[in-house]
Amino acid sequence: MKSPTPSALAQALFAPKSVALFGASGDATKNTSRPQRFLRKHGYAGRILPINRGRDELFGEKAYPDLRAVNEPVDHAFIMVPARHVPEAIAQCCEKKVPVATIFSDGFAETGAAGRAQQEALLKTARASGLRLLGPNCIGLLDLHSHLVLSVNAVLEHAQIKIGSTAIVSQSGSMMGALMSRGLGRGTGFSKLVSVGNEADLAVGEIADLLVDDADTRVILLFMETIRDADRLARAARRAYNAGKPVIVFKLGRSDVGVELATSHTGAMTGSDDMAEAFFRAHGMLRVDLLETLFELPTLVAGRKPAARHRVAALTTTGGGAATVVDRLGTLGVEVVAPTERVIANLAQKKITISPARLTDLTLAGAKKEIYSGVLNELLASDHCDLALAVVGSSAQFQPNIAVDPILESKDAAKPIAVFCAPQADASLALLAEAGIAGFRTPEACADAIRAWRDWRAPVAPPAPDSARTAAAVKLLAGKKRLNEQEACRVFEAMGVPAARSEVITAPDQPVKLEFPVVAKILSPDIAHKTDAGGVVVNIANAEALQHAAAAILQRVRARHPEARMNGILVQRMEKGAAEAILGYRRDPQVGPVVVLGVGGVLAEIYRDFAVRIAPVSVEEAARMVEEVKGLAVIRGYRGLPRGDTAALAQAVAAFSQLAALEPWVAEAEINPLIVKGEGHGVVAVDGLLVLGEN
Repeated sequence: MKSPTPSALAQALFAPKSVALFGASGDATKNTSRPQRFLRKHGYAGRILPINRGRDELFGEKAYPDLRAVNEPVDHAFIMVPARHVPEAIAQCCEKKVPVATIFSDGFAETGAAGRAQQEALLKTARASGLRLLGPNCIGLLDLHSHLVLSVNAVLEHAQIKIGSTAIVSQSGSMMGALMSRGLGRGTGFSKLVSVGNEADLAVGEIADLLVDDADTRVILLFMETIRDADRLARAARRAYNAGKPVIVFKLGRSDVGVELATSHTGAMTGSDDMAEAFFRAHGMLRVDLLETLFELPTLVAGRKPAARHRVAALTTTGGGAATVVDRLGTLGVEVVAPTERVIANLAQKKITISPARLTDLTLAGAKKEIYSGVLNELLASDHCDLALAVVGSSAQFQPNIAVDPILESKDAAKPIAVFCAPQADASLALLAEAGIAGFRTPEACADAIRAWRDWRAPVAPPAPDSARTAAAVKLLAGKKRLNEQEACRVFEAMGVPAARSEVITAPDQPVKLEFPVVAKILSPDIAHKTDAGGVVVNIANAEALQHAAAAILQRVRARHPEARMNGILVQRMEKGAAEAILGYRRDPQVGPVVVLGVGGVLAEIYRDFAVRIAPVSVEEAARMVEEVKGLAVIRGYRGLPRGDTAALAQAVAAFSQLAALEPWVAEAEINPLIVKGEGHGVVAVDGLLVLGEN
């Protein structure tokens, strides 16, 4: 049997005509009784088929000893038996040609190697017959429009879930109830909620892809712990963007787990979360830092596309309340702008006086609707800002007509409006939600949402590989197992990144043709950090000094790394420039190839001042990376300093990022430092590392 098509899978997953419940219980105190009770409680109209070998009837429904005894088609199986009995349940589903099975049972990959092997065996059995699996270790799923409440979540005993257009996909089953209750507390109506468990088969990306085509879903929220199916998630996010369905992510795991495996400074200074951040942005997703924002951001971005600029104008009837948001925006680097002279003059003609301060505080102007409305409409009409932040004081609680009504009347404005109600003002927030205006309960969530709006980008189209350059690089890699620095730099030159002139000597007294001063470095495919090994001497003035330096290098490195292969001493022209950059590349296990640009030198990983993107990148995107790195302000004309060749640096970043197209694939590569010369004089690599995937 073939796997179901996406539309057939969505039908069986979310709107099945019949559901088999393996391990269903007639004891209402047990978790395994909940799916059957919840289905009926919430109005599921399809057939419920309890599978329980010891019972003929459960809660008024005919029960069956096994699935073979069911004499009708089964669209969806929900499996709650102990782990040791799950393989038999899956075998029965395969015999019955069930399209999809959700496995609540735990004891699989989450328990270690043995459990992982059992999970892989389940998947192998399922794939042989075309059966799709959700889970295992999955708390279930809900489709509010089809009234499918197929879950053991205790929240469903009491919750009256509101039907709506927001879908949630969660990698944490235990958080499903919390997400549901928090959403309901904000008036959120749900279309679907899906727990994916261990993602043995169906994972976040494929579920999100199904939701893009779901007519009942307008916003997709993801609660994530890791990225397991990057390619499918990227495809889903891009399709969702084109369909006008925002994908908003809350992701755990901001630690640098796995960095200890990195060879380069790049690997040490960028963690898995930096890679995830780059992945989300590249594919048009919005990431929030606060759980509250997950439910409050959708209204701000619904029906919109990313803005070209991100200037925020703020007005308020409570100076202190507004400052809690504006101050937070400042720490997040969001640009808050003052009213222009034209805005001030236009308002003056209406007998409304405001100051040129960046926060338009109307507290002393008197609590009058016409004043608040006049200022808000002027800001929305002006071209000096791109979002209006409206902060409302006590009137939100007691006199919503003063400040909330003018906001409601502006609901059709072309610009987004973010509203923070300083007091607890549930009635006003409900009015805003009903009108489709983003209302926020805390200053932190309001600022976080505006920051996410600021960072939102359209999906980036990766540039096509330069076939001539990649072919030249692949030729240099042919037959290589490990590369020394000279070999690495030759590959980088083939890709389009200039390298410093160099020669290799195999004996300290061997002459060189290079002009002095020079640098001498140990040349070995087994030593990544030459400085740490005592293998670098700089600013060598003449041939005699070079002979002494080369002998000393060999002595020190042999003492510290007796097992390392020595290819000689690399003698390199001493290069100087306006600044040093670090240019790195990694094939991240979660998100795939990334390129990193930062401040160069031996302290690169301490500064953690870098820009990261999914590779490859265009020259234009590389130029944006150059702008992001604070330490590279010295080559951008900061305070009148001589400008460096930022154009050449961007070209080098784009060329280096094309390592993503190479086969055999490159696991990691780095140039540190990449010397940036004065404007118009280019860049030059003076140190290189390249690690092939098999190593």
